[in-house]
Amino acid sequence: MSNEKVYAMKFSKIYPLLVQKALKKGRTQEEVDEVISWLTGYSGEEIERIAQSELDYGSFFLNAPSPNPNRVLIKGVVCGVRVEEIEEPLMREIRYLDKLVDELAKGKAMEKILRTSTPKTDK
Repeated sequence: MSNEKVYAMKFSKIYPLLVQKALKKGRTQEEVDEVISWLTGYSGEEIERIAQSELDYGSFFLNAPSPNPNRVLIKGVVCGVRVEEIEEPLMREIRYLDKLVDELAKGKAMEKILRTSTPKTDK
């Protein structure tokens, strides 16, 4: 699927799939919303409103109120591609969310998903 087709998909169609993936693995919609909020700066209420709108996926990320600067710490493979090596900025943002939801579904601790744990240092 081309990037343009992905960007044109409605957030209202993708959001339930993200939630469903997490729910199948015993996580919650609130946790998915927390991950989305951390990544984009949208509030839970804004996510809920956008999930009921016709906003496309590309615009969801382009209009993000406060992209988290720590999102560059998200590393790993999604759909066979290393997230940190994706050159197209908008597609990289989309894959960041895919990676975070994958981590959530795999049972990773929220503090690790949100890159909030302090790095270990040698003494």
